[in-house]
Amino acid sequence: MSYEFDAIVIGSGITGGLAAKELTQRGMRVLVLERGRAMEHQKDYKTEFVPPWDAPHRGQFDRDEIARDYPIQSKQPHGQFKWDNKDYWVKDSENPYVQAKPYSWIRSSVLGGRSMLWGRQVYRWSDLDFEANKRDGHGSDWPIRYKDVAPYYSRVEKYIGVSGENLGLAHFPDMEMQPPMELTAAEKHLRTAIRAKWPERYLTIGRTVNLTKEHNGRGPCNYRNICQRGCSFGAYFSSLSVTLPDAQKTGLLTVKTDSVVHRIVTDPKTGRARGVEVIDAKTRERRVYTSRIVFLNAGTEASVQILLQSTDARNPNGLGNKGDVLGRYIVDHDAASAFGVLPGLADRYFYGRRANGIYVPRFRNLKGSREEGIDFDRGYVMQGGSTRMGWTDMAGDGDDFGADFKKRLATPGPWVVFLGGALEVLPRHENRITLDAAARDRFGLPQLRFDISRSANEAKMAEDATREASAMLAAAGAQGIRSMRFGDLPGVTVHVQGGARMGNDPMQSVLNRHNQVHGVPNVFVTDGAAMASAGNVNPSLTFMALTLRAVEYAVGQVKAGKL
Repeated sequence: MSYEFDAIVIGSGITGGLAAKELTQRGMRVLVLERGRAMEHQKDYKTEFVPPWDAPHRGQFDRDEIARDYPIQSKQPHGQFKWDNKDYWVKDSENPYVQAKPYSWIRSSVLGGRSMLWGRQVYRWSDLDFEANKRDGHGSDWPIRYKDVAPYYSRVEKYIGVSGENLGLAHFPDMEMQPPMELTAAEKHLRTAIRAKWPERYLTIGRTVNLTKEHNGRGPCNYRNICQRGCSFGAYFSSLSVTLPDAQKTGLLTVKTDSVVHRIVTDPKTGRARGVEVIDAKTRERRVYTSRIVFLNAGTEASVQILLQSTDARNPNGLGNKGDVLGRYIVDHDAASAFGVLPGLADRYFYGRRANGIYVPRFRNLKGSREEGIDFDRGYVMQGGSTRMGWTDMAGDGDDFGADFKKRLATPGPWVVFLGGALEVLPRHENRITLDAAARDRFGLPQLRFDISRSANEAKMAEDATREASAMLAAAGAQGIRSMRFGDLPGVTVHVQGGARMGNDPMQSVLNRHNQVHGVPNVFVTDGAAMASAGNVNPSLTFMALTLRAVEYAVGQVKAGKL
């Protein structure tokens, strides 16, 4: 059979872009299908250099528009949704889904996917993560371990450019990194206070894909902290600025935007994929593109949706769904935090607008089982940062006016420090995504139905995280400490994983150890859907390492005539 392409990649985000780059550089003709609109690096960053005084409504939202079109996207808690990148997000009003239980589905609407919207934090998993399911019995055992992924972590890190500090901790593996960004005076004070009281706890600068020095023609971070607009200097990693341009240089890449994937089409004789059926988002016309292999990288929820929609005689319930596992075991990260005002250090300030925060690696249950006095399984990391209150924070304080008022507004306020825990959510059979045939989207496809909730384990972990975050801030002398849990709404922290998990048993998993769909070996899933558990660190680097590993395997199988 002749094919239009050697490989089709569904999705252009962090993993889709990397898959396209790796496949084309290995000589394969690749088609990337992207649901969102076209976008070009540099040229289409329309708001990148717009100063605040020229922003529409001085940077304030039209509240009626937000309530109507972005009620879900605008609630993303990490501050990435802003006036200057509003058009990078989907309109909730045009992309409905069914919430059997409350769920926040965060999505991009442009080429480059959520690599245009992410927080840019990257960390390796360790065997504490890969062995967790086996140790405590939640979910199913991972078919791989750290040693299987470690070489690919290194290759990804060297390519994308990561800055940060190595600590030599087994459960927080060292990485290939550029020099770290600097901690503020308040953060250094907090670090000293934490180590003095808890020698086993470490505070470090975040490991981020914001460069601190030139890398492969990309400039270093300018400390503007407007990454969400797009960065013409390429100082942070995105598909649009790095992987897709590298793939285009090969002359083997074709990109089709406004392409809504309905299903992966299989050959009834072989059971293997022969292409992808697409709906044109503008004309509603349908067509099938053919290829030898398919990489599914549409984002966790969308990838699960496409697999569920891809039914045939051999797979009546979706590809790889022999044991009713597809769509189940959805996990993400819960979140809980504390903040307070830190007295002193009035003669110290911070440099620029650092597009990075601080990180405290996991310190609970480090042997994989519950420690004495701990009433929950797994653990959490802490992220956070610091700043000084400015004139906008104090404009309404005091009853002075004239020269005294101006002087007060020009004087920086006290330091504010923040710590927030990212809590691992346990994989549970009942947490699932399904298709709702009674509810259709604007393309005539079934809407996704979300039936996902938190468990008592996450609630207990959140209590511990807020208590420990408050205690660490108090040890540094912080005052007026307040705490809250803000990740109890599934999906809202964005680190959604699972639904098509890896495993050895086709009845208990959707993918094998090489990210191939059980029974359909020329379909690979390497985004968050492939994950068998959530881990406790930011997951994107692991998605990328698994993608590189799967591409290497897939190309080898093609060359050997097995695919």
